[in-house]
Amino acid sequence: MSFLSEIQRRRTFGIISHPDAGKTTLTEKLLLFGGAIQEAGAVKSNKIKKGATSDFMEIERQRGISVATSVLAFEYNGIKINILDTPGHKDFAEDTFRTLTAVDSVIVVIDVAKGVEEQTEKLVEVCRMRNIPMLVFINKLDREGKDAFDLLDEVEQKLGLTVCPLSFPIGMGYDFKGIYNIWEKNVNLFTGDPKKDIEDTIEINDLSSPELDTLIGEKHANELRENIELVSGIYPKFNKEDYLKGTQQPMFFGSALNNFGVRELLDCFVEIAPKPRPKQSEERLVKPEEKDFSGFVFKIHANMDPNHRNRLAFVKIVSGEFHRNNPYLHVRNGKKMKFSSPNAFFAEKKEIVDISYPGDIVGLQDSGNFKIGDTLTEGEILNYKGVPSFSPEHFRYINNADPMKSKQLYKGIDQLMDEGVAQLFTLELNGRKVIGTVGALQYEVIQYRLEHEYGAKCTYENLNVHKACWVDPEDSKSEEFKDFKRVKQRFLAKDKSGQLVFLADSMFTLQMTEQKYPNIKFHYTSEFD
Repeated sequence: MSFLSEIQRRRTFGIISHPDAGKTTLTEKLLLFGGAIQEAGAVKSNKIKKGATSDFMEIERQRGISVATSVLAFEYNGIKINILDTPGHKDFAEDTFRTLTAVDSVIVVIDVAKGVEEQTEKLVEVCRMRNIPMLVFINKLDREGKDAFDLLDEVEQKLGLTVCPLSFPIGMGYDFKGIYNIWEKNVNLFTGDPKKDIEDTIEINDLSSPELDTLIGEKHANELRENIELVSGIYPKFNKEDYLKGTQQPMFFGSALNNFGVRELLDCFVEIAPKPRPKQSEERLVKPEEKDFSGFVFKIHANMDPNHRNRLAFVKIVSGEFHRNNPYLHVRNGKKMKFSSPNAFFAEKKEIVDISYPGDIVGLQDSGNFKIGDTLTEGEILNYKGVPSFSPEHFRYINNADPMKSKQLYKGIDQLMDEGVAQLFTLELNGRKVIGTVGALQYEVIQYRLEHEYGAKCTYENLNVHKACWVDPEDSKSEEFKDFKRVKQRFLAKDKSGQLVFLADSMFTLQMTEQKYPNIKFHYTSEFD
């Protein structure tokens, strides 16, 4: 296959939702269709021993939540699909925001009973800012939930989307009969028998045919006819260009747990979803068809295999072909590097790949050279933007609970911070280490992973900090800046890359400081120009 046709057949997307809307279950079912796994293990806390393939960290299996973003790839009808399954839990939102820099489109999963939830709103907002094409999947239709039209309204109003239903439910909950697929013009009947994984579809091109009445009963048939008439009257017809521009969002209904409505979603997705898209770097717009390779690190994962203390840097390929053992330029370090065993992810298996194309995600073994946001190229100086660190909301001192293991503790903290789990600040005054996180649950994850992956124990102490702000003086030699450093000495720290950070103990302190030192800027993300 030629380079261009390889690009044409790539689809790289992320799945986003509020926790528990069924995101990981949907990922599993998509893998099932791709033949990548034999049976899907629903993500249930402890009930099912066969954990979900995409949750490989022990703490995820115990809690039944996804903490790390996993990368899964499979082939379906000749299309190579790369899925990035993101954590839904809000304490790990930062990881999800970063993952969104590496996807070309997104599937938003919404629970039929709960409707649009807060985490979904935040994530969709990020997608809208970046004009990422979105498909909406309303999940758990076999349970009682909101009326389909109410849900369509809610998605339009709360998320600000322009929806276009491509399938429509027949009944709901105990009365759920199936789905009418507007996109393919057929009816898919729900048997409720989980052993019949993939339901039979019955083609019905004309909704007024009496065949429909015999299939689902007269009452449901008439209801469906009215609903579909309403849908075509109220909602716009599907327009692929609008979808790709991010101004129209197709919507599907189904139940991922029962594997229902997932095939319709996948068939339509493969047909309409965007192939790898160009990406803006600080220097210029880079197109996937360019022959020179470039890519960026959007995630680092320490200890993919606990026995081998290894780190993987996940690189999204933006342009050109990535070849194993070719020297590539690490732009930030200015060094050329070779990678002898780049990994691709096929369901839960990692495979070494010789060549990868735009849209693919490659895992590179890393001994500490990479940071999130780093760019690799064939030699051109490019810097891909948009992978910031956010100002943490929670702060705690971290103390070593076992003096014999301080080396392991510092190595562990170092690697976990590179992964972007949390941020490490070192106080200027006494060198004490402070960990800042976006969510409180991350402290448990850090403690757990330090102990189980590095053999180090830590304890925490609370620290009264309201916000961490990156300090950006107009003139670092000015008297004003020297005065600021002297007066605020107790509240100053350095982040991992040595940038100065002001730890303000309240909003009031921050406002007063800004007034007192007008020539110093305070930023809430580490990425400022």
